[in-house]
Amino acid sequence: MNRKFVIFAAIVAAFAFATQGAEAHGRKKVDKRITAVAVGAGAASTAAFFAINDWRWNGWQNASGLTRLGAWGATTLGCAAVSPMVGTAVLGRPLKYREAHILIGSCVIPVVGGWLVNEAYNAHWITAPDEGPVKKKRRGKKK
Repeated sequence: MNRKFVIFAAIVAAFAFATQGAEAHGRKKVDKRITAVAVGAGAASTAAFFAINDWRWNGWQNASGLTRLGAWGATTLGCAAVSPMVGTAVLGRPLKYREAHILIGSCVIPVVGGWLVNEAYNAHWITAPDEGPVKKKRRGKKK
């Protein structure tokens, strides 16, 4: 890939993530402990990825013959399986659907995955049975 294109795409993504929506009243805050679990699980998953790849990024295969893509898949699945368990233990209660999906999203896309999942919930692209139905605004006159 062209290096200038990658830099341009990164700048566009940074500006896109820095903007705020106009409708802020429907946003739900995420518990700080869930964010801490997501960061910790992501850091552990990254450390496991580098440990599988003999602590180096370059090289297509490690000594055991596992490819970089295989190592990424194994650590992502491990993170997605373990982080909801850790979140349940940290909170001391069962997780809500939103919280579990945020943790799993943080494993799939490391830095912004959980944020993207939360914004999808806020925009009502994803609904959860434990949050109740979405109230739609009516336009026009009331009778």
